[in-house]
Amino acid sequence: MSHKYVLLKEVCEKASSNIAQKDLAECDGIYPIYGASGYIKSVDFFQQAKDYIAIVKDGAGIGRAMKLPAKSSVIGTMQYVLPNDNINISYLYYAICSMHLEKYFSGATIPHIYFRDYQNEQLPLPTLEEQAKIANVFGRIDYFIKKEKEQLINLDKLVKSRFVELFLQANESFPKKKLGECTVINPKKSMDTRLKEDLIVSFVPMASVGEDGSIDTSEKKLYREVKSGFTYFIEGDVLFAKITPCMENGKGAVAINLYNGIGFGSTEFHVIRPLEGFTNPVWLYNLSVSKKFRLEAEANMTGSAGQKRTPASFLQNYEIKLPPIELQNQFADFAEQVDKSKLAIQQSLDELETLKKSLMQQYFG
Repeated sequence: MSHKYVLLKEVCEKASSNIAQKDLAECDGIYPIYGASGYIKSVDFFQQAKDYIAIVKDGAGIGRAMKLPAKSSVIGTMQYVLPNDNINISYLYYAICSMHLEKYFSGATIPHIYFRDYQNEQLPLPTLEEQAKIANVFGRIDYFIKKEKEQLINLDKLVKSRFVELFLQANESFPKKKLGECTVINPKKSMDTRLKEDLIVSFVPMASVGEDGSIDTSEKKLYREVKSGFTYFIEGDVLFAKITPCMENGKGAVAINLYNGIGFGSTEFHVIRPLEGFTNPVWLYNLSVSKKFRLEAEANMTGSAGQKRTPASFLQNYEIKLPPIELQNQFADFAEQVDKSKLAIQQSLDELETLKKSLMQQYFG
């Protein structure tokens, strides 16, 4: 069914906020105020009495839209978009999301967009009843997307809490060791006889390692291209991002699915190699991303601001209570089962995202 098309400026009004986040420190109340990253705090005033849409107009996340509740406000880096009576606010929100407003940005240092840049974007305008039906379809998809993301977060928390329960709560029966006594820190490649000039290996830049333990090993290079100036590791090694802010943010992973079992990557990785019979890579990874470990690593960083790094000596001398390898392996099995559950949820989540994208194209073009 065809619908008439209207310009964005014909179905909404713009309004501005002059609120600076720095001025909110001593302002407390019951009315929420939002910024580009979401809720900031509750204050004793509000600028909008009805539900509205806010668009990030300055800085990171530029062009992203949010549907926000009545009796709330946004800070000055956000643009108010107030729907007219001829459009359903949820329908307008999804229509704006389909416009990809980030394409209108200008400014190199601090990007920004203006309502005047995108006010002539077109959108279909069916009846209010049809708008509500379309908005409800997207609302249900977003509900299930949110729930599945929450499940992924809860499964991550489950693994972390299990790790703390088994290994970080005081257990005097575990012998004290330095990490360097039960692993190899930054192993040398000179002993690896597999390394030949034309050998294909995985290449892992910093961007290919996530803050959730994920790792993309799909990029490949010849050994001769990476033998100098990159960090060497093998299947089952643990990668630990040593530079700020990657270290503080928890970047790291177990190196898996490496081509020919060998990888090279950023020089900003430390490599922790488990010793067979003493340490399990999954246990080592979870140790390396534990809050206590990262805080101590941060306290021991060296170098100037913006270029601070955790030295290898911190890893070498870090004191641990070494659990029996059998207990480490049991934990690794538990984590593997959780990963299988996460994979199934992620596949379902990907399908929902694909469905949403397809419907966005169908309804809004």
